[in-house]
Amino acid sequence: MLASSTAAAIPQIQNWQTDKGTGVYFVETHELPIVDIRVIFDAGSARDGDNPGLAMLTNGLLDEGAGGLDADQISQGFDNIGANFGSSTDTDFATVNLRVVNEPEKLFAAINNLKLVITSPDFPEEAFERQKSRTLIGIRQKQQSPGDLASDAFYAAIYGDHPYAFPVEGTEASIQQISIEDIRKFQKKYYVAANAVIAIVGDLDRAGAEQLVDMLLADLPQGKKAKSLPVVKPLTRSKTIWIDYPSTQTHILVGQPGIRRDDPDLFPLYVGNHVLGGGGMVSRLFEQIREKRGLTYSTYSYFIPKRRAGPFVAGLQTRTDQADEALELLLEQLKAYVDDGPNETELDASKENLTGGFPLRIDSNADIMNYVAMIGFYGLPLDYLDTYNEKIMNVTVQDVKKAFQKKLSPDKMIRVLVGPVNK
Repeated sequence: MLASSTAAAIPQIQNWQTDKGTGVYFVETHELPIVDIRVIFDAGSARDGDNPGLAMLTNGLLDEGAGGLDADQISQGFDNIGANFGSSTDTDFATVNLRVVNEPEKLFAAINNLKLVITSPDFPEEAFERQKSRTLIGIRQKQQSPGDLASDAFYAAIYGDHPYAFPVEGTEASIQQISIEDIRKFQKKYYVAANAVIAIVGDLDRAGAEQLVDMLLADLPQGKKAKSLPVVKPLTRSKTIWIDYPSTQTHILVGQPGIRRDDPDLFPLYVGNHVLGGGGMVSRLFEQIREKRGLTYSTYSYFIPKRRAGPFVAGLQTRTDQADEALELLLEQLKAYVDDGPNETELDASKENLTGGFPLRIDSNADIMNYVAMIGFYGLPLDYLDTYNEKIMNVTVQDVKKAFQKKLSPDKMIRVLVGPVNK
């Protein structure tokens, strides 16, 4: 009954590839006279090379001057027609985003403005220096955040020399050494048609979507697709890292490399983690560590699937004098769950929760866009959304147990604690 009641709401994704090698993923929806466009480049921080922070700086400078227009003119070009522009950088990808009303004059004006941003950025010196200064301020502020310190140390420890080891915004030393020429080279290499995916959701038909794509890509060089990222090396032993920080609470993170976005065990791990620590107050970790022992206000676990093995993370905050006890209990619970898996009652409750909330996660154009962009960038099946609930409901206790035992090694996890060492 659940499947039939949500089937009508599942967006149907159309897909084609342009002559320049750009994959296009399009969902036609006419509830609102709005068009959302996202261009996703394989130009995330994993492409930084020897310059951590390069991808983020490049993406942040795209609209600071392009095609001879300055930042104010570009901004006004969007604002004057009520269009919203944005950009972002993640580990795997960098995006530019546009939302505009579907009125031909405004739509085409917004597309032309967006085209300038991705094809002809000027990277003005003043804007470059300003962006570097802002980034450095942000990096220095992280030194005052125990959560950020824990996260950076955790990623560095589980990924070692892999590109995923570095923070997206880079480090103070790396940002200071990046030049405008580095920015220009990065943009020229990675912001090309063959290295892009375009997602469109909105009030258009297929012909209209194709026209927008042709306009957007008209001046974008074809270029080449980025090379495959290196495989993430598995951990060979456990390691505990304690960072001295003057606080009453100690931040604790435990984990290791996890899974790729296209991993065949994705759904057993997703559902299983909901039982373990992803289900909030109904999760195993919350019950054992918060409710029964009172060692923390909240505790959690999650997988972040990426192009290569993204992290598995479990964490909590606790009073510093309880840090050792809390860490020991967290590790005990992880081992017990990997060994035994969930019980039927826990699993059924999680499956009902995940499938029951699914319609709310695709009830707006913005929500649909996030899924369509993910499907396009990671090359997931076009029926990913159609089969989502079915795949969740088909997960068994044995599936979860096998998947967790295959992917996680409790005896080879990184443990990061940020708090007073001399407690």
